[in-house]
Amino acid sequence: MKKIFLLTVLITLPLHAQLKPISYQDGNQKLNGFIISPSKALVNKPGILILPAWMGIDEHAKEVAQNLANLGYHAFIADIYGEGNYPTNSKEAGQQAGFYKNNVADYHRRIQLALDQLVKNGANKDNIVVIGYCFGGTGAIEVARAGMNVKGVVSFHGGLGKASDRITTEIKTKVLVLHGADDPFVPEKEVLAFQQEMKESKADWQMVYYSGAVHSFTNKKAGNDNSKGAAYNEKADRRSFVHFLAFLQEVL
Repeated sequence: MKKIFLLTVLITLPLHAQLKPISYQDGNQKLNGFIISPSKALVNKPGILILPAWMGIDEHAKEVAQNLANLGYHAFIADIYGEGNYPTNSKEAGQQAGFYKNNVADYHRRIQLALDQLVKNGANKDNIVVIGYCFGGTGAIEVARAGMNVKGVVSFHGGLGKASDRITTEIKTKVLVLHGADDPFVPEKEVLAFQQEMKESKADWQMVYYSGAVHSFTNKKAGNDNSKGAAYNEKADRRSFVHFLAFLQEVL
């Protein structure tokens, strides 16, 4: 209980580090991420890569990055879509996210480029965790499937499915899935298939359900109407962050 209390206190401390924009490239495509370095890094310079939700880099991702830096972690927010491709509405976001879900090699490449930037800007390449929200949560699971050099991945209310023709391979990184128990966008069939995949891949995995929570439960701008399928849930948001921090203490 003392450990959880300490973590809660730490994330409310005044922020000292500031987010800095970082431009990088995928071929001719310009990408625009954000880096934040802690004023006092933890031992072994652990890093957290943040994969944003389907609208791209938002205030929530920036707030998470700042909280993590305040705790001593290097953090980088990835730009998956690239300059000129940022969605302005849900329809465009669905099209952009859908492309990367259906073209996972492109998604993997964009994530790896962001990982490279995190390392380039101070994080230990052998001491990294990838986290993601919604579409980004799908990306975090893809990191595990791709066998990237990370200690763990965390999906907050992310999609869990993969194409039926993809081969299940061994997963060596640790996996944490933080899931709304009433999420209508991730059907039970998808959840069960994911759990079976984790078993077949011999992964070290955990899945935590939050009662009364639907999709986007960490997003304060999602409203509070569960009937829409996506809504903020203060209790699930708070609990999931504590579970996430406990996971970081274990793997990093």
